[in-house]
Amino acid sequence: MGIRSLFKKQLSVVVEWKDQDKSLLFYKADVPTSEIKNASKLLVSPGQGCILVYEGKVQDVLTDSGMYFLETDNHPFITTFLKLRQAFESEHKMHLYFFRTAEVVNQPWGTANPVKYIDPVYKFPIQLGANGNFSVRISLAESLFANVVGSVGRFTTDDLREIVAGRISPQLTSYLAQSAWSYRDIDARLSEMSDGMKEQINRTIDGLGLELTDFRIESTTFDAETQERIERIAGMTAEALSAAEVGLEYVELEKLRALRDAAKNEGGLAGA
Repeated sequence: MGIRSLFKKQLSVVVEWKDQDKSLLFYKADVPTSEIKNASKLLVSPGQGCILVYEGKVQDVLTDSGMYFLETDNHPFITTFLKLRQAFESEHKMHLYFFRTAEVVNQPWGTANPVKYIDPVYKFPIQLGANGNFSVRISLAESLFANVVGSVGRFTTDDLREIVAGRISPQLTSYLAQSAWSYRDIDARLSEMSDGMKEQINRTIDGLGLELTDFRIESTTFDAETQERIERIAGMTAEALSAAEVGLEYVELEKLRALRDAAKNEGGLAGA
């Protein structure tokens, strides 16, 4: 260890999260040495919080902005020279993890694969795709740190979006099965579905220290096979309504159509 580096390790420092990147949710403070000296200072700005990990344990979670004095067992020169047998390295290490307290808004999501369920009215399989956006905030930083982030230096909005988006499709399948809505009702109930999905997803991410503050389903699509079935049902419904207008049952209309088609075949029995 050079004299200059040795001297630099003895200085108290002021730790802050400068130039906060809005895509970052967790950021491990880049301190020249994790042997932070006693009476160093920590500056927490609005929209930020900080987790203090000292000697391998979470000591405090700061969520109020302001200046804080850091207490450690590292004292200038004295602690370093007492650690001769440890190559002048102190075990009293402090790591500071800043996190974002402001909401992460308007995060897009979409189902990677179609959601499958049985239409409760027409009893045929439905394959539904959906997309929208959500907003989320860190509700309990210590839980997110312990269960997800760990000791990594960076945790981004992309990481967060992957966690939430991965829970949407299973919850959407469950929600549609419980609601027992036909395909005809889906578009008219997007707002109701959004509220119900928000509640269900929040139950799955609450233990991670996250909370959805907004969740929206903006549009839905059906796969080609489902769309073909829907069009066939729509056509049959239209014909049934037309038959009813002239006092015919749909079955009678089908019989008349069959006779008409047979009459076009000159060699057929009906043609004769």
